[in-house]
Amino acid sequence: MATNVDHTANGPDKEYGSSPVAGANNGLHREMTHEEHQTAQAAARFGYGPLAHVNTSNGRLPAFGGEFQPGLYRPVKDRKFANPAPLGLSAFALTTFVLSLINMQTRHVAEPNIVVGLAFGYGGLVQLLAGMWEMAVGNTFGATALSSYGGFWLAFAITLTPGGFAIPATIEAAGGPGMFYDSFGFFLMGWFIFTTLLLLVTLRSTIAFFLLFFFLDLTFMLLGIGYLHRNKEGVPNPPVIKAGGFFGLLTAFVAWYNALAGMADDSNSFFVVPVAHFPWSVKGMERHAKPEKATV
Repeated sequence: MATNVDHTANGPDKEYGSSPVAGANNGLHREMTHEEHQTAQAAARFGYGPLAHVNTSNGRLPAFGGEFQPGLYRPVKDRKFANPAPLGLSAFALTTFVLSLINMQTRHVAEPNIVVGLAFGYGGLVQLLAGMWEMAVGNTFGATALSSYGGFWLAFAITLTPGGFAIPATIEAAGGPGMFYDSFGFFLMGWFIFTTLLLLVTLRSTIAFFLLFFFLDLTFMLLGIGYLHRNKEGVPNPPVIKAGGFFGLLTAFVAWYNALAGMADDSNSFFVVPVAHFPWSVKGMERHAKPEKATV
């Protein structure tokens, strides 16, 4: 007798036919047929379909950027909070998007003052709150990353508030513009180091999650270099700053992609966003594990 066992869903092994599908049981659920389960199982290998992000109360789920989880994690049972990751990712993405356009001098806009409001309200406060909610649901990585980058945007806004805290003017009065540029370069390089630490934790997650921190790491590195290694006029190196802005744009779009992955499921969307796992991740190794079917 042949027994088919599912090794691809985000949870413990289940026999075919045990996965519910919308459409039966008073319009809510029905059991998958064998053919439907085979199709869903194949789709889950590539990170989409009804078995891609199925939460169960048992076992642990694979890494998922939409939950801001870089490794295996236990689903939150009966949590009173919604998933805060898409909110934090969206706040980070929009603020980064606007600043990166300015760093690239899009339409000759070169002054970042318009970002101050976003950095205080959305990228700063809202992202910090999302980080605190990640702590409430037990996600250490999400709490550390979102809270820290919320703090980054608040610090950025405090530094550049026009006529407010006068931080640039105070530093420049002590040592000229070069001293402020060096100081701001130190600030950015510190965030480059911190982001590198987070990047290392995503090496066994999904490609989209890894790319978010990879592009962000390049962004901080290039911007830091641009401020520390100035051109002959003594201002931040324009080509390097523009390169940092380009990678900042990539960071913003990948952050939005992960946010969409955390919101879209088969209850509200016609598709589930693919989140390809690295071959060496737990999910990737399960995908290549054989045999997928056990014969008794």
